[in-house]
Amino acid sequence: MSPHTSLISTLSLFLGTALTISSNHWITAWMGLEINTLAIIPLISKSHHPRAIEASIKYFLTQAAASTIILFSSTINAWSTGQWDITQLTHPTACSLLTSAIAMKLGLAPFHFWFPEVLQGSPLITALLLSTVMKFPPVAIFLLTSNSLNPTLLTTMAIMSVALGGWMGLNQTQVRKILAFSSIAHLGWMTSIIIFNPKLALLTFYVYILITTAIFLSVNTTNSLSLSTVMTSWTKTPPLNATLMLTLLSLAGLPPLSGFLPKWLIIQELTKQEMAATATIIALLSLLSLFFYLRLTYYSTITMPPNAINHMKLWRPSKPMTPAIAILMTLSSTLLP
Repeated sequence: MSPHTSLISTLSLFLGTALTISSNHWITAWMGLEINTLAIIPLISKSHHPRAIEASIKYFLTQAAASTIILFSSTINAWSTGQWDITQLTHPTACSLLTSAIAMKLGLAPFHFWFPEVLQGSPLITALLLSTVMKFPPVAIFLLTSNSLNPTLLTTMAIMSVALGGWMGLNQTQVRKILAFSSIAHLGWMTSIIIFNPKLALLTFYVYILITTAIFLSVNTTNSLSLSTVMTSWTKTPPLNATLMLTLLSLAGLPPLSGFLPKWLIIQELTKQEMAATATIIALLSLLSLFFYLRLTYYSTITMPPNAINHMKLWRPSKPMTPAIAILMTLSSTLLP
């Protein structure tokens, strides 16, 4: 990809995100989402590999359908109330349609099928953008309309996302797919609390972005795309692998690491809202996710590959470990203590 194309795509990406987050009108929010979708497609398909082209087409079709439903729900609301303001969403059909459309944008269950496939077909840095930056606009719309949304529908989606995110990640061997199912499970935690405490949902989202960015950047440094390459990554940068173990355990939500904080507060808030059953179910279902985080940790730091064939170990990193990775990893593991 030429530098000019890359620059235009990146600038459009941040422009679309800023436009959606700062807008109060449905049309400007929809325009921001469309700019975002069109800006990320060249970044997904830049390798010209058939899998990348397939991923970009899947992404385009899913996001176009979700944007159409958002526009349709806002039009229904405007037709019945005369309001185009995002916070004035009152029509029940429009609320249900919007919840489904935002779930499709975010990759929440049962609209999650596109997300692991698109992430698997994208380069690592683009996969990082899809997992973090591209989720800002839909989450902003969720927060603005949180008072109008259906609690039963959101709670059902949250439980399904945590269950499927853990269950479907169990037999994966590709790092990007594991992180995609991890994203689905974490968004399920965020969705479960967004009506009762939007600020806590935002905190959960920020902590998830912090830890996921640290993991993606460290995996990109060692170029570990599957569990078999994760096993040999310790020869490239041993200190990075040691800190990657703590970051993965933090993403799993083990105390006293940073990832434990939002889960602890969410369980506390759900119990206060007399939703102890929901809190218990999602806490138990997160044990499924814990298994594949522990497996990834075990592969990256404890397991040594079989050495039947004599081959030269790479003792020098393919890419330097930047201060950004060091700072993000420190925050990912020590923010709560």
